[in-house]
Amino acid sequence: MDDPDAPISTWVHWVIFNIPASRDHLEEKIEKKSNLSDGMKQGRNSWKRIGYGGPCPPSGTHRYFFKLFALDKELSLKAGITKKKLLAAMQGHILNSQEMIGLYQRSR
Repeated sequence: MDDPDAPISTWVHWVIFNIPASRDHLEEKIEKKSNLSDGMKQGRNSWKRIGYGGPCPPSGTHRYFFKLFALDKELSLKAGITKKKLLAAMQGHILNSQEMIGLYQRSR
C-alpha cells in the first residue's frame, strides 16, 4: 500500500509478500513482525518499520493504492525488504495483478 500524493515522494505504508494462493483475505491488525503465519513476510515501510502504517496525510485528500500481484513462484527473499527491491525481484514472475484505490482525508 502506498500514497503517491505524499509531499516528498510516494510514501510506502505496507509491504507484505508470499501470501499463499489459498488465502482469500487478510485479518485485521496483522502483527508488526517480519515473518507471519503461512510463510507470509513483511517488508519495511517508509517509516523504516515492519508492518502496516495507516494513513495520516498532512493536508487534503490522498489516494492510497493497494496492489496485489499473483506470481508464478514464492519469492526467496528475507523479510524486511523494501518495496523497490521486492518489485525488482518480482519481475518476470508476475502472472496477474489488481489494484484498488482508497481516498482518505484527516478530520480536523
